[in-house]
Amino acid sequence: MEELGALPFTKMHGLGNDYLFIDARHLSFPDDLWQKYAVAMSSRHFGVGSDGIILITESSKAPVGMRIFNQDGSESEMCGNGLRAMTKWLYDRQQFIPGQGIETGAGILYPEIVATEGFRASVIRVNMGRPGLTRREVGMVGHPNEKCINEPLDVDGTTVYLTCVSMGNPHAIVFGPLWDEMTMTRLGRKIEHHSLFPKRTNVHSVEVVDSRHLRMRHWERGAGLTLACGTGVCAAAVASVQTNQVERQMSVEVPGGILDVSWDSDNGNVFLTGTAQQICEGTFELI
Repeated sequence: MEELGALPFTKMHGLGNDYLFIDARHLSFPDDLWQKYAVAMSSRHFGVGSDGIILITESSKAPVGMRIFNQDGSESEMCGNGLRAMTKWLYDRQQFIPGQGIETGAGILYPEIVATEGFRASVIRVNMGRPGLTRREVGMVGHPNEKCINEPLDVDGTTVYLTCVSMGNPHAIVFGPLWDEMTMTRLGRKIEHHSLFPKRTNVHSVEVVDSRHLRMRHWERGAGLTLACGTGVCAAAVASVQTNQVERQMSVEVPGGILDVSWDSDNGNVFLTGTAQQICEGTFELI
């Protein structure tokens, strides 16, 4: 491949869920090239290091759009932490338009700035929309209109009970004592690639501490172990309410910190609130 030149990026994170943001509004690279960039840039030893790349794109439906490519080059529909970080990227560069939304693979979502520090966004709240609760919405095998709540699944001789929710992307929740990283890796990978999920799924171990407090770990589709997963936190909150374990407003502790979630009983929308930070800026060359 011929030399493409230096590609500018900004590294940002939401509770340690880190992405490399690229302003692609005036670029016309094919998807297979973005996939190569995602794999090369995300490498923590031979690249910049991240959970993936996020493209800031043009949109015909909103002022701006976002596309997400995971560490392995696969494309994801949505990322709650990534969306908060992108909102900060736009706000800090005087490009954020309040109330007009950002187009994602899960539809147009509406972030708002909750707090700033030195004219820069620090805490962002996102209306994540309504969860999908049927197997069709989650992308599961089975009757399309049925829900998956505490459904047993044998994984290499271990029985786990799945509650599945879509937040524009698929999530499989397992309640119980919090899995350690070794168990999360072993079972998370198996469930992600299980035949129940033709397009794979994100996997989460969730421990209910009390009616307003969850703890959880993540195995993200296409990225593996991550420190935080915004859509996963929302899915866990919804699943916890569905199984009558928590109230509709709660804090969720993940390895990278704490996020606040609420599930509105009137309109059915899920709201996610948390911080986002910029780490550095630079350029990357793919030859």
